[in-house]
Amino acid sequence: MPADMKPIAASARRLADDHPPARTVALRAVHESVGGPTPTTAATNPLGISLTAALIAIRHDAPMVLATMNGTHDMLPSSPYQSAGHPTLDDCLRGAVAQQTGLIIGHAEQLLAFADHGNGLAIGYLALTRATVAIPQGAQWRSWYDYLPWEDWRNGRPPILAEAILPRLREWSLSIDPQPATTLPQALSRGDRIRMAFGLDRAPWNEERVADRYELLSDAGLLDAGSLSSRSLRADHARVLANAIGTLRTKLKTRPVIFELMEPEFTLFELQKTVEAILGPHLHKQNFRRLVESAGLVEPTGEVRAKTGGRPAKLFRFRHEVLMERPAPGVRVHAQHG
Repeated sequence: MPADMKPIAASARRLADDHPPARTVALRAVHESVGGPTPTTAATNPLGISLTAALIAIRHDAPMVLATMNGTHDMLPSSPYQSAGHPTLDDCLRGAVAQQTGLIIGHAEQLLAFADHGNGLAIGYLALTRATVAIPQGAQWRSWYDYLPWEDWRNGRPPILAEAILPRLREWSLSIDPQPATTLPQALSRGDRIRMAFGLDRAPWNEERVADRYELLSDAGLLDAGSLSSRSLRADHARVLANAIGTLRTKLKTRPVIFELMEPEFTLFELQKTVEAILGPHLHKQNFRRLVESAGLVEPTGEVRAKTGGRPAKLFRFRHEVLMERPAPGVRVHAQHG
């Protein structure tokens, strides 16, 4: 294997190890690349890889994803992998995003691999940024709830669950399953999948199971007509977004990634609104303040921000020392879903 391909092959293997469903396609891409691609292909994109990013930012207390319009569907930003000057996939992603949008990525994480429309290998990313620069013409920040409205619990239980989703899922669960659970002892029935994913029959709603809910709706054919959302995202890109939301909801509880979405100085109310925007439901104000302060996640700057009609609010910043003090310094919130 050429020396300049080894880091890429290693990244693909790591992705395959971390995400078993992607193992076959990722390793096949590695092995095919060893078989002797043309010099031009090897120099520019040795594995035929494209990178698709769910670029997440917070704007106006809402979680936003950068999207572009392409025909009838929106799309996430994508770029072919270019090996020149980019020893890793992550490095290429950061460079491509900076060049195309002017945005600087903080936390970036590989999510899944899938076959793109050109029959190559596409790798989906979660990437966090701050919407601090003007984005290119044709791109726009969209609320991720425009694409997955059933995940939005900011005003209580989303009406779309009772009005459109659950009745159709129950009907689907009663239809003939071409691969019933009895043939695979470890598999769940359709009814069990629905109960676990959507928190029915005393099962709790788990805000982290975004990808499970998306796959269930896809299997039931509820996403085909595009009737569940106000915006339509290309199917493979919607899958990347669902995985990104679920991963971020999980990650913020064990890692301080939430602060990569905040300005360097912020009020505790602004921090709470950001966490609520990502998780969905509202959080108890005093409990949240005690949580982040007792965990040593923030420290006061000594400055205040004037508030119209109220007392000035103290400004805080992320306390970097916590990274040395605790192995998992995240915002360990327990969201309550009504």
